[in-house]
Order: sequence, then structure tokens, then C-alpha cells
Amino acid sequence: MGEIAVSVVVPVKDEAGNVAPLAREIAAAMANTMHEIIFVDDGSGDGTADALVALKAELPQLRVLRHGRNLGQSRGLRTGAVAARGAVIVTLDGDGQNDPADIPKLLALLAGADVGMASGVRARRRDSTSRRMASRLGNGLRNFVLGDGATDTGCGLKAVRRDVFLALPYFDHMHRFLIALVRREGWKVAFADVNHRPRLTGQSKYTNFGRLLVSIHDLLGVRWLQRRHRGKAETREL
Repeated sequence: MGEIAVSVVVPVKDEAGNVAPLAREIAAAMANTMHEIIFVDDGSGDGTADALVALKAELPQLRVLRHGRNLGQSRGLRTGAVAARGAVIVTLDGDGQNDPADIPKLLALLAGADVGMASGVRARRRDSTSRRMASRLGNGLRNFVLGDGATDTGCGLKAVRRDVFLALPYFDHMHRFLIALVRREGWKVAFADVNHRPRLTGQSKYTNFGRLLVSIHDLLGVRWLQRRHRGKAETREL
């Protein structure tokens, strides 16, 4: 394998029925790009890890990392980013609802020198009415407090420069605030409409009430981070 340009990072928990089809779709979407696929098994209790390991002979670019216990989606993304060899990281959810065919569209948006991240916007949500309403309410509240201008921070499909991602302050649930955090560092965020598909197997790991409880505290924390940042500055060695 030559020099890797893109690392696709997929955090998963209890997604045994979804990981193999998703990994094959990612490989097909990235066929024309030197890439690696990193699945981070976040302490699954089913056969997720076994399904992924069995797939490594078929997909040599596949890497499987495993947390010894459940640490959450943000930690899974961080683990994958630290291990990644590519200069660009693509993230997507492990439930198969994000469409890997949209990855090249996001990668093209990173061509701009001042664009640090490209984020998908689910043009047609394939979720329940209650989840769509909760998402709309949450996005409105977050935008009111943070002013990040995003309409769909919950879309897991994103492409971000690895050095930009690793420069962000880490905390649990940070994945919900990546757009605001990237802009805090002085980078632009580009957006593109992406496909959204129904979940085929398994169950969502989140509830609307659970999201609300953690998001209020995190929202105030990110606002504090915004106020305590003095902006991007050029550094030169003399």
C-alpha cells in the first residue's frame, strides 16, 4: 500500500449486522483514493469485533481498534484520529445511515486552503418524526447560543484535516460540536447535502431525552471555550 491520503474512521458499538456491508461500501466509494478504513469498536457486547476481524482478509486496508469498555462516540473518533495515517479524516456513523458514496463530494470541498472541515447535511432524514423534531429544536438552540450557522450538526458524515481535528479541545460528546470548534480555531466549514438512509439492523444508542440532558451542559461548556479563545495567529521561527 502506498502513502495513505484519507483515513475513514467509523466508531461502532453493537453493530454486528451493519459493519461488513458498510465497510465494503466505504471501500467501493474510496476505490480511486489511497485510503485506510479504521473501525473503532467501542466495547461492543455482540459480534461486532468478530465480524470486522473476519473481513480483514477481504479488505487489507481495514484496521480494527477496540476499546476495553464503552467510552462513547467522541472517544471512538479521537482514538481513530490518533491512529490514522492519512492527512484527512472522514467520519461516519456505524449504523449504515450515512452513505459512503457521498465521501468524494466532501473531500472535494476541502480543496480550499482555508477550509478545515466539510460537513454533510442530511437532505431527507430517514428518522422518526420525534427524532427530527428534537434535532430541529436542538440545532436551533445550539445555533442561538454558539452562532455556528450549522443546520445539521448531528450528521456523522464529515471530512476534516487531521491536524485540525487533533488541535481541538477534547471532551466527551465533542462530536456534536465539531463545526463550532473548528470555526473557533479560525477555519472555514463547508457544507454539502448528503443522502440519509434508514437503519437496517440494530437499535439507536441515543434517546431524545438523553441527548437533551447532556447537550445543555456541553453547550454551555463550548460557549465558555469560545469566549476564552483569542483567535488564530501566525507563528514563525526566527
